[in-house]
Amino acid sequence: MKTTPIAAVLTCAAMAAACPAPAQVIVTIDYRPPETVQRVAIPVNPKEQRLRVLIVSGQNSYEHDWTGVNNMLRTMMQDTKRFDVRVTEDFDHGTLAELKAYDVVLLNYSSRWNYADPVQHLWSDDAFKALYQYVREGGGLVAYHSSFTWGRDIPEYKRLIGATMEPGSSRRAPPGSFPVHIVDRDHPITAGMREFVWTYNDDMYTNMAMDPEAKIHVLATAHDAAAAYDPRLTGPKYPAAAYTPEKLKAMKGIDADHPQVWTADYGKGRVFSITLGHDEVSLHFQPLQTLILRGTEWAATGKVTLPVLEEAKDYPTK
Repeated sequence: MKTTPIAAVLTCAAMAAACPAPAQVIVTIDYRPPETVQRVAIPVNPKEQRLRVLIVSGQNSYEHDWTGVNNMLRTMMQDTKRFDVRVTEDFDHGTLAELKAYDVVLLNYSSRWNYADPVQHLWSDDAFKALYQYVREGGGLVAYHSSFTWGRDIPEYKRLIGATMEPGSSRRAPPGSFPVHIVDRDHPITAGMREFVWTYNDDMYTNMAMDPEAKIHVLATAHDAAAAYDPRLTGPKYPAAAYTPEKLKAMKGIDADHPQVWTADYGKGRVFSITLGHDEVSLHFQPLQTLILRGTEWAATGKVTLPVLEEAKDYPTK
């Protein structure tokens, strides 16, 4: 029988001590990075009778690549085979007849180039009235991200979408990525989702002015933590002198949860409001995709048939 020399055994033992076992289990999954080149959505065969979506856009703030976002939304929706999507960048003289050709309207519009600009580009009075009547008579509406950065001086628009940002009191909290708490996991839109999901390169709208007449039902919130304003985390966009411990303590809504996603009725229509979805980067992530796709379907029909995407699914934690 062959024996192992003592020196060899000691060498192996020394090597094992010097090279401890990995602390993290390496898991290989079926994965590929998100596409960085945007595809152009191709036409849909009318015989498929998909839900018809109209994205109303054409003016937005300088921080938002609305043309890129519109394209990603359209492609993402059409890939589900549930939606047929059109985009208009000219709703200045929109009509009720134009809107009634669609099952749901998605607003990706802001009237100002800069959030604080005193001058804004508004639709005509008739176009506003057409939108209100469309939803009131049963049309679906999705209010998306920058839709909340204007309309604070238009009472009926504010009531339609449920809330707006108010310069001087509302704010964009610093974190570019943050957890979103799904506080109602029984609603058709959120059923089957994890309790906490993440969004990336996004805006946390905090301290919004909620319209008292809009009876909203909150689906998801985010927490505006004072610790997130630490200048070592925020960078130069948030001047340290403006967020000292004393000033943070006095800020309204600090260390509190703030609505990010909600639903509401407006007449016979359904409104789905989602403050998330800043740009093309955030739209690559499945939790946000899940909320947008299922929320749009719900606004159009009152029901949800689309699945929760894999990275947004609930899973056992015990």
